[in-house]
Amino acid sequence: MNQDWRGILLRRLLLLLGACLLLGLVTGQYAWALVLGLAGYLYWNLRQLLRLHHWLKNADELPPEGSGVWGEVFDQIYHLQKRNQRARGRLQAVIDRVQESTAALKDGVVMLDRQGNLEWWNRAAGQLLGLKRKQDGGQPITNLVRHPRFKEYFEQDNHREPLELPSPVDDHLRLQLQLTLYGNGEHLMLVRDVTRLHQLEQMRKDFVANVSHELRTPLTVLTGYLETLQDNVDDIQPRWRRALQQMQQQGARMQNLLNDLLLLARLEATDYPADSKPVAVDLLLLSIRGDAQALSADRHRISLEADATVRLKGSESELRSAFSNLVFNAVKYSPEGGEIRIRWWADAEGAHLAVQDSGLGIEARHIPRLTERFYRVDASRSANTGGTGLGLAIVKHVLIHHRGQLQIDSTPGKGSTFTCHFPPAQVVRR
Repeated sequence: MNQDWRGILLRRLLLLLGACLLLGLVTGQYAWALVLGLAGYLYWNLRQLLRLHHWLKNADELPPEGSGVWGEVFDQIYHLQKRNQRARGRLQAVIDRVQESTAALKDGVVMLDRQGNLEWWNRAAGQLLGLKRKQDGGQPITNLVRHPRFKEYFEQDNHREPLELPSPVDDHLRLQLQLTLYGNGEHLMLVRDVTRLHQLEQMRKDFVANVSHELRTPLTVLTGYLETLQDNVDDIQPRWRRALQQMQQQGARMQNLLNDLLLLARLEATDYPADSKPVAVDLLLLSIRGDAQALSADRHRISLEADATVRLKGSESELRSAFSNLVFNAVKYSPEGGEIRIRWWADAEGAHLAVQDSGLGIEARHIPRLTERFYRVDASRSANTGGTGLGLAIVKHVLIHHRGQLQIDSTPGKGSTFTCHFPPAQVVRR
Protein backbone atom coordinates (compact mmCIF):
# COMPACT_ATOMS: atom_id res chain seq x y z
CA MET A 1 0.00 0.00 0.00
CA ASN A 2 1.39 3.38 -1.00
CA GLN A 3 -0.96 5.58 1.01
CA ASP A 4 0.32 7.84 3.75
CA TRP A 5 -0.62 5.84 6.82
CA ARG A 6 0.08 8.76 9.12
CA GLY A 7 -2.53 10.86 7.30
CA ILE A 8 -5.01 7.98 7.39
CA LEU A 9 -4.50 7.56 11.15
CA LEU A 10 -5.00 11.27 11.75
CA ARG A 11 -8.17 11.39 9.65
CA ARG A 12 -9.62 8.37 11.45
CA LEU A 13 -8.95 9.89 14.84
CA LEU A 14 -10.61 13.14 13.73
CA LEU A 15 -13.61 11.20 12.43
CA LEU A 16 -13.85 9.30 15.71
CA LEU A 17 -13.73 12.50 17.74
CA GLY A 18 -16.31 14.10 15.45
CA ALA A 19 -18.65 11.13 15.84
CA CYS A 20 -18.22 11.21 19.63
CA LEU A 21 -18.98 14.96 19.75
CA LEU A 22 -22.05 14.47 17.53
CA LEU A 23 -23.28 11.67 19.79
CA GLY A 24 -22.68 13.86 22.84
CA LEU A 25 -24.62 16.71 21.17
CA VAL A 26 -27.58 14.42 20.55
CA THR A 27 -27.57 12.79 24.02
CA GLY A 28 -26.16 15.66 26.00
CA GLN A 29 -23.49 13.30 27.54
CA TYR A 30 -20.23 14.44 26.00
CA ALA A 31 -17.99 12.62 28.51
CA TRP A 32 -19.72 9.27 28.10
CA ALA A 33 -19.73 9.65 24.34
CA LEU A 34 -15.91 10.18 24.34
CA VAL A 35 -15.41 7.23 26.73
CA LEU A 36 -17.52 4.89 24.59
CA GLY A 37 -15.80 6.04 21.38
CA LEU A 38 -12.28 5.63 22.74
CA ALA A 39 -13.20 2.29 24.33
CA GLY A 40 -14.49 1.04 21.01
CA TYR A 41 -11.34 2.24 19.23
CA LEU A 42 -9.17 0.58 21.87
CA TYR A 43 -11.09 -2.68 21.53
CA TRP A 44 -10.64 -2.65 17.78
CA ASN A 45 -6.86 -2.11 18.09
CA LEU A 46 -6.53 -4.85 20.70
CA ARG A 47 -8.44 -7.20 18.41
CA GLN A 48 -6.06 -6.40 15.55
CA LEU A 49 -3.10 -6.97 17.86
CA LEU A 50 -4.45 -10.37 18.87
CA ARG A 51 -4.89 -11.25 15.18
CA LEU A 52 -1.26 -10.25 14.57
CA HIS A 53 -0.10 -12.37 17.50
CA HIS A 54 -2.06 -15.39 16.25
CA TRP A 55 -0.64 -14.99 12.75
CA LEU A 56 2.95 -14.70 13.95
CA LYS A 57 2.53 -17.91 15.96
CA ASN A 58 1.29 -19.65 12.82
CA ALA A 59 3.68 -18.16 10.27
CA ASP A 60 2.65 -20.60 7.54
CA GLU A 61 -0.78 -18.99 7.26
CA LEU A 62 -1.55 -16.08 4.99
CA PRO A 63 -1.70 -12.64 6.63
CA PRO A 64 -5.14 -11.62 8.02
CA GLU A 65 -7.21 -9.09 6.18
CA GLY A 66 -6.97 -5.59 7.58
CA SER A 67 -7.54 -2.00 6.67
CA GLY A 68 -5.74 1.20 7.42
CA VAL A 69 -2.61 1.08 9.50
CA TRP A 70 -3.07 -2.53 10.55
CA GLY A 71 -3.45 -3.65 6.96
CA GLU A 72 -0.16 -1.87 6.17
CA VAL A 73 1.49 -3.58 9.16
CA PHE A 74 0.26 -7.03 8.06
CA ASP A 75 1.50 -6.50 4.51
CA GLN A 76 4.91 -5.17 5.57
CA ILE A 77 5.52 -8.05 7.96
CA TYR A 78 4.40 -10.54 5.31
CA HIS A 79 6.83 -9.11 2.72
CA LEU A 80 9.61 -9.05 5.32
CA GLN A 81 8.99 -12.72 6.09
CA LYS A 82 9.20 -13.57 2.42
CA ARG A 83 12.50 -11.73 2.02
CA ASN A 84 13.90 -13.46 5.11
CA GLN A 85 12.78 -16.83 3.80
CA ARG A 86 14.49 -16.20 0.47
CA ALA A 87 17.66 -15.04 2.26
CA ARG A 88 17.58 -18.10 4.53
CA GLY A 89 17.11 -20.29 1.50
CA ARG A 90 20.16 -18.79 -0.21
CA LEU A 91 22.25 -19.11 2.96
CA GLN A 92 21.12 -22.68 3.47
CA ALA A 93 22.05 -23.48 -0.12
CA VAL A 94 25.54 -22.03 0.46
CA ILE A 95 25.88 -24.00 3.72
CA ASP A 96 24.76 -27.19 1.98
CA ARG A 97 27.29 -26.67 -0.81
CA VAL A 98 30.08 -25.99 1.70
CA GLN A 99 29.18 -29.10 3.68
CA GLU A 100 29.03 -31.20 0.53
CA SER A 101 32.40 -29.91 -0.69
CA THR A 102 34.10 -30.40 2.69
CA ALA A 103 32.54 -33.84 2.99
CA ALA A 104 34.22 -34.74 -0.31
CA LEU A 105 37.65 -33.64 0.95
CA LYS A 106 40.18 -36.27 1.88
CA ASP A 107 41.56 -33.90 4.52
CA GLY A 108 39.69 -33.48 7.78
CA VAL A 109 38.12 -30.14 8.75
CA VAL A 110 37.11 -29.49 12.38
CA MET A 111 35.44 -26.33 13.73
CA LEU A 112 36.01 -25.52 17.41
CA ASP A 113 34.68 -22.75 19.62
CA ARG A 114 36.84 -20.46 21.77
CA GLN A 115 37.15 -23.09 24.52
CA GLY A 116 38.13 -25.81 22.06
CA ASN A 117 34.76 -27.62 22.07
CA LEU A 118 33.69 -29.46 18.94
CA GLU A 119 31.10 -27.62 16.84
CA TRP A 120 31.29 -29.38 13.45
CA TRP A 121 33.54 -31.71 11.48
CA ASN A 122 33.45 -33.40 8.10
CA ARG A 123 33.46 -37.09 7.31
CA ALA A 124 37.23 -37.34 6.83
CA ALA A 125 37.92 -35.79 10.24
CA GLY A 126 35.55 -38.27 11.86
CA GLN A 127 37.40 -41.18 10.25
CA LEU A 128 40.91 -39.90 11.00
CA LEU A 129 40.23 -38.82 14.60
CA GLY A 130 37.49 -41.32 15.48
CA LEU A 131 34.83 -38.66 16.13
CA LYS A 132 31.21 -39.75 16.56
CA ARG A 133 28.51 -37.31 15.51
CA LYS A 134 25.98 -38.05 18.24
CA GLN A 135 28.12 -38.25 21.36
CA ASP A 136 31.19 -36.09 20.64
CA GLY A 137 29.48 -32.83 19.69
CA GLY A 138 30.27 -30.12 22.25
CA GLN A 139 33.13 -32.14 23.79
CA PRO A 140 36.60 -30.57 24.26
CA ILE A 141 38.94 -31.67 21.48
CA THR A 142 41.70 -32.32 24.06
CA ASN A 143 39.48 -35.03 25.62
CA LEU A 144 39.32 -36.86 22.29
CA VAL A 145 42.89 -36.31 21.06
CA ARG A 146 44.74 -37.16 24.26
CA HIS A 147 48.33 -36.91 23.08
CA PRO A 148 50.30 -34.59 25.46
CA ARG A 149 51.97 -32.80 22.55
CA PHE A 150 48.57 -31.89 21.09
CA LYS A 151 47.47 -30.32 24.37
CA GLU A 152 50.62 -28.21 24.45
CA TYR A 153 50.14 -27.28 20.79
CA PHE A 154 46.50 -26.27 21.33
CA GLU A 155 47.26 -24.11 24.38
CA GLN A 156 50.17 -22.22 22.84
CA ASP A 157 49.67 -18.91 21.02
CA ASN A 158 51.76 -19.70 17.95
CA HIS A 159 50.29 -22.22 15.49
CA ARG A 160 52.39 -21.34 12.46
CA GLU A 161 53.97 -24.79 12.33
CA PRO A 162 51.80 -27.92 12.00
CA LEU A 163 51.94 -30.77 14.49
CA GLU A 164 52.50 -34.38 13.46
CA LEU A 165 51.01 -37.12 15.65
CA PRO A 166 49.83 -40.73 15.42
CA SER A 167 46.10 -41.09 14.88
CA PRO A 168 43.95 -41.79 17.98
CA VAL A 169 42.19 -44.48 15.92
CA ASP A 170 45.21 -46.29 14.47
CA ASP A 171 48.81 -45.93 15.64
CA HIS A 172 50.01 -46.83 12.14
CA LEU A 173 48.38 -43.69 10.72
CA ARG A 174 50.36 -40.47 10.93
CA LEU A 175 48.36 -37.23 11.03
CA GLN A 176 49.38 -33.62 10.50
CA LEU A 177 47.29 -31.10 12.48
CA GLN A 178 47.18 -27.37 11.70
CA LEU A 179 45.23 -24.92 13.86
CA THR A 180 44.03 -21.54 12.58
CA LEU A 181 42.23 -18.84 14.56
CA TYR A 182 39.26 -17.07 12.98
CA GLY A 183 36.23 -15.02 13.99
CA ASN A 184 35.95 -14.26 17.68
CA GLY A 185 38.66 -16.60 18.88
CA GLU A 186 37.23 -19.76 17.29
CA HIS A 187 39.55 -22.46 15.93
CA LEU A 188 39.64 -24.20 12.57
CA MET A 189 41.69 -27.40 12.55
CA LEU A 190 42.85 -29.15 9.38
CA VAL A 191 43.77 -32.83 9.62
CA ARG A 192 45.87 -34.52 6.92
CA ASP A 193 46.93 -38.12 6.55
CA VAL A 194 50.70 -37.94 6.02
CA THR A 195 51.42 -41.63 6.63
CA ARG A 196 53.02 -42.10 3.22
CA LEU A 197 55.25 -39.06 3.63
CA HIS A 198 56.18 -40.20 7.14
CA GLN A 199 57.12 -43.63 5.84
CA LEU A 200 59.30 -42.12 3.11
CA GLU A 201 60.96 -39.82 5.63
CA GLN A 202 61.52 -42.75 7.98
CA MET A 203 63.06 -44.73 5.14
CA ARG A 204 65.43 -41.85 4.45
CA LYS A 205 66.37 -41.58 8.12
CA ASP A 206 66.94 -45.33 8.39
CA PHE A 207 69.05 -45.32 5.24
CA VAL A 208 71.26 -42.48 6.47
CA ALA A 209 71.59 -44.05 9.92
CA ASN A 210 72.42 -47.51 8.53
CA VAL A 211 74.93 -46.20 6.00
CA SER A 212 76.58 -44.02 8.64
CA HIS A 213 76.79 -46.96 11.02
CA GLU A 214 78.20 -49.32 8.37
CA LEU A 215 80.83 -46.78 7.30
CA ARG A 216 82.20 -46.36 10.79
CA THR A 217 84.02 -49.72 10.84
CA PRO A 218 85.96 -49.39 7.55
CA LEU A 219 86.69 -45.73 8.31
CA THR A 220 88.04 -46.68 11.73
CA VAL A 221 90.32 -49.25 10.11
CA LEU A 222 91.58 -46.74 7.55
CA THR A 223 92.23 -43.99 10.11
CA GLY A 224 93.94 -46.50 12.38
CA TYR A 225 96.40 -47.55 9.68
CA LEU A 226 96.93 -43.90 8.72
CA GLU A 227 97.82 -43.08 12.32
CA THR A 228 100.25 -46.00 12.37
CA LEU A 229 101.90 -44.74 9.20
CA GLN A 230 102.05 -41.23 10.61
CA ASP A 231 103.80 -42.53 13.72
CA ASN A 232 106.45 -44.06 11.48
CA VAL A 233 106.68 -41.13 9.09
CA ASP A 234 110.47 -41.08 9.32
CA ASP A 235 110.61 -44.48 7.58
CA ILE A 236 108.42 -43.26 4.70
CA GLN A 237 109.58 -41.51 1.59
CA PRO A 238 109.22 -37.71 1.91
CA ARG A 239 106.92 -37.43 -1.11
CA TRP A 240 104.28 -39.56 0.72
CA ARG A 241 104.22 -37.48 3.90
CA ARG A 242 101.94 -34.76 2.53
CA ALA A 243 99.58 -37.37 1.07
CA LEU A 244 99.36 -39.19 4.41
CA GLN A 245 98.70 -35.92 6.22
CA GLN A 246 95.86 -34.98 3.85
CA MET A 247 94.35 -38.47 4.06
CA GLN A 248 94.38 -38.28 7.83
CA GLN A 249 92.70 -34.84 7.77
CA GLN A 250 89.99 -36.03 5.41
CA GLY A 251 89.52 -39.19 7.46
CA ALA A 252 88.98 -37.10 10.59
CA ARG A 253 86.52 -34.95 8.67
CA MET A 254 84.59 -38.02 7.53
CA GLN A 255 84.60 -39.30 11.11
CA ASN A 256 83.08 -36.03 12.32
CA LEU A 257 80.48 -36.20 9.55
CA LEU A 258 79.46 -39.74 10.51
CA ASN A 259 79.26 -38.80 14.18
CA ASP A 260 76.98 -35.86 13.34
CA LEU A 261 74.80 -38.02 11.09
CA LEU A 262 74.38 -40.64 13.80
CA LEU A 263 73.60 -37.99 16.41
CA LEU A 264 71.03 -36.40 14.10
CA ALA A 265 69.43 -39.78 13.41
CA ARG A 266 69.19 -40.46 17.14
CA LEU A 267 67.62 -37.05 17.76
CA GLU A 268 65.05 -37.59 15.01
CA ALA A 269 64.10 -41.00 16.39
CA THR A 270 62.73 -39.60 19.67
CA ASP A 271 60.38 -36.76 20.57
CA TYR A 272 61.72 -35.81 24.00
CA PRO A 273 65.02 -36.54 25.73
CA ALA A 274 64.92 -39.70 27.84
CA ASP A 275 67.13 -38.30 30.63
CA SER A 276 65.14 -35.14 31.31
CA LYS A 277 66.50 -33.63 34.52
CA PRO A 278 67.65 -30.18 35.70
CA VAL A 279 70.90 -29.23 33.98
CA ALA A 280 73.30 -26.65 35.46
CA VAL A 281 73.65 -24.63 32.28
CA ASP A 282 76.17 -22.21 33.81
CA LEU A 283 78.65 -25.03 34.50
CA LEU A 284 77.94 -26.54 31.08
CA LEU A 285 78.70 -23.23 29.37
CA LEU A 286 81.85 -22.80 31.45
CA SER A 287 83.13 -26.13 30.11
CA ILE A 288 82.15 -25.23 26.54
CA ARG A 289 83.89 -21.88 26.89
CA GLY A 290 87.10 -23.68 27.88
CA ASP A 291 86.86 -25.88 24.79
CA ALA A 292 86.18 -22.81 22.63
CA GLN A 293 89.26 -21.05 24.01
CA ALA A 294 91.35 -24.08 23.13
CA LEU A 295 89.88 -24.08 19.62
CA SER A 296 90.48 -20.34 19.31
CA ALA A 297 94.09 -20.58 20.54
CA ASP A 298 93.75 -17.12 22.11
CA ARG A 299 92.83 -15.52 18.77
CA HIS A 300 89.44 -14.30 20.08
CA ARG A 301 88.01 -12.66 23.19
CA ILE A 302 85.36 -15.01 24.61
CA SER A 303 83.21 -13.71 27.49
CA LEU A 304 80.59 -15.63 29.47
CA GLU A 305 77.71 -14.23 31.52
CA ALA A 306 75.53 -16.97 33.02
CA ASP A 307 72.89 -16.89 35.76
CA ALA A 308 73.84 -19.73 38.11
CA THR A 309 70.34 -19.87 39.60
CA VAL A 310 68.69 -20.85 36.31
CA ARG A 311 68.65 -24.51 35.34
CA LEU A 312 67.04 -26.19 32.36
CA LYS A 313 65.15 -29.49 32.30
CA GLY A 314 66.53 -31.74 29.61
CA SER A 315 69.44 -33.88 28.47
CA GLU A 316 72.89 -32.53 29.32
CA SER A 317 74.54 -34.38 26.44
CA GLU A 318 72.06 -33.02 23.89
CA LEU A 319 72.30 -29.50 25.26
CA ARG A 320 76.09 -29.73 25.17
CA SER A 321 75.94 -30.71 21.48
CA ALA A 322 73.65 -27.80 20.61
CA PHE A 323 75.38 -25.10 22.67
CA SER A 324 78.87 -26.17 21.66
CA ASN A 325 77.86 -26.09 17.99
CA LEU A 326 76.76 -22.46 18.35
CA VAL A 327 79.87 -21.41 20.26
CA PHE A 328 82.31 -23.29 18.03
CA ASN A 329 80.67 -21.83 14.91
CA ALA A 330 81.16 -18.36 16.38
CA VAL A 331 84.86 -19.14 16.84
CA LYS A 332 85.28 -20.63 13.37
CA TYR A 333 83.57 -17.80 11.50
CA SER A 334 84.94 -14.85 13.47
CA PRO A 335 88.15 -13.18 12.28
CA GLU A 336 91.22 -13.09 14.46
CA GLY A 337 90.81 -10.56 17.27
CA GLY A 338 87.03 -10.83 17.16
CA GLU A 339 84.80 -10.87 20.25
CA ILE A 340 82.37 -13.64 21.19
CA ARG A 341 79.81 -13.09 23.93
CA ILE A 342 77.90 -15.95 25.58
CA ARG A 343 74.95 -15.03 27.77
CA TRP A 344 72.50 -17.20 29.74
CA TRP A 345 69.56 -15.60 31.56
CA ALA A 346 65.87 -15.99 32.41
CA ASP A 347 62.86 -13.70 32.50
CA ALA A 348 59.05 -13.96 32.54
CA GLU A 349 59.07 -15.50 29.04
CA GLY A 350 61.45 -18.33 29.95
CA ALA A 351 65.20 -18.97 29.68
CA HIS A 352 67.47 -17.73 26.92
CA LEU A 353 70.96 -18.45 25.58
CA ALA A 354 72.55 -15.91 23.23
CA VAL A 355 75.81 -16.44 21.36
CA GLN A 356 76.97 -13.22 19.72
CA ASP A 357 79.98 -12.91 17.43
CA SER A 358 81.67 -10.17 15.44
CA GLY A 359 82.15 -12.26 12.33
CA LEU A 360 81.28 -11.71 8.69
CA GLY A 361 77.54 -11.92 9.21
CA ILE A 362 74.92 -13.67 7.09
CA GLU A 363 72.70 -12.24 4.38
CA ALA A 364 68.98 -12.26 5.12
CA ARG A 365 68.18 -14.61 2.22
CA HIS A 366 70.25 -17.39 3.80
CA ILE A 367 68.80 -17.22 7.33
CA PRO A 368 65.56 -19.24 6.76
CA ARG A 369 67.61 -22.18 5.39
CA LEU A 370 70.49 -22.23 7.86
CA THR A 371 69.06 -25.15 9.87
CA GLU A 372 68.70 -27.38 6.80
CA ARG A 373 71.06 -30.34 6.52
CA PHE A 374 74.24 -29.60 4.55
CA TYR A 375 73.14 -26.07 3.68
CA ARG A 376 76.18 -23.84 3.32
CA VAL A 377 76.24 -20.09 3.00
CA ASP A 378 79.72 -20.31 1.50
CA ALA A 379 80.85 -23.80 0.52
CA SER A 380 84.52 -22.88 0.27
CA ARG A 381 84.50 -21.21 3.68
CA SER A 382 82.83 -24.25 5.30
CA ALA A 383 85.38 -26.55 3.75
CA ASN A 384 88.20 -24.47 5.15
CA THR A 385 86.74 -24.56 8.66
CA GLY A 386 86.08 -28.29 8.54
CA GLY A 387 82.33 -27.94 8.99
CA THR A 388 79.96 -30.80 8.18
CA GLY A 389 76.89 -28.67 7.42
CA LEU A 390 74.90 -30.46 10.13
CA GLY A 391 75.63 -28.31 13.18
CA LEU A 392 72.59 -26.05 13.05
CA ALA A 393 70.35 -28.97 12.05
CA ILE A 394 71.47 -30.66 15.28
CA VAL A 395 70.78 -27.45 17.20
CA LYS A 396 67.26 -27.26 15.77
CA HIS A 397 66.39 -30.84 16.72
CA VAL A 398 67.83 -30.48 20.22
CA LEU A 399 65.71 -27.35 20.74
CA ILE A 400 62.63 -29.19 19.47
CA HIS A 401 63.31 -31.87 22.09
CA HIS A 402 63.45 -29.17 24.75
CA ARG A 403 60.43 -27.22 23.42
CA GLY A 404 62.74 -24.37 22.42
CA GLN A 405 63.11 -22.15 19.39
CA LEU A 406 66.12 -20.73 17.57
CA GLN A 407 66.24 -17.06 16.63
CA ILE A 408 68.93 -15.84 14.21
CA ASP A 409 69.79 -12.17 13.85
CA SER A 410 72.62 -11.20 11.55
CA THR A 411 73.93 -8.17 9.69
CA PRO A 412 76.55 -8.65 6.96
CA GLY A 413 79.85 -7.18 8.09
CA LYS A 414 78.73 -6.73 11.72
CA GLY A 415 78.30 -10.28 13.04
CA SER A 416 75.50 -12.60 14.09
CA THR A 417 73.53 -13.48 17.21
CA PHE A 418 72.05 -16.94 17.70
CA THR A 419 69.48 -17.00 20.52
CA CYS A 420 67.84 -20.12 21.97
CA HIS A 421 64.50 -19.46 23.68
CA PHE A 422 63.09 -22.00 26.16
CA PRO A 423 59.55 -21.79 27.64
CA PRO A 424 58.99 -21.30 31.39
CA ALA A 425 57.90 -24.94 31.75
CA GLN A 426 61.49 -26.03 31.03
CA VAL A 427 63.07 -23.66 33.57
CA VAL A 428 64.06 -24.70 37.09
CA ARG A 429 65.12 -22.10 39.60
CA ARG A 430 67.86 -23.05 42.02
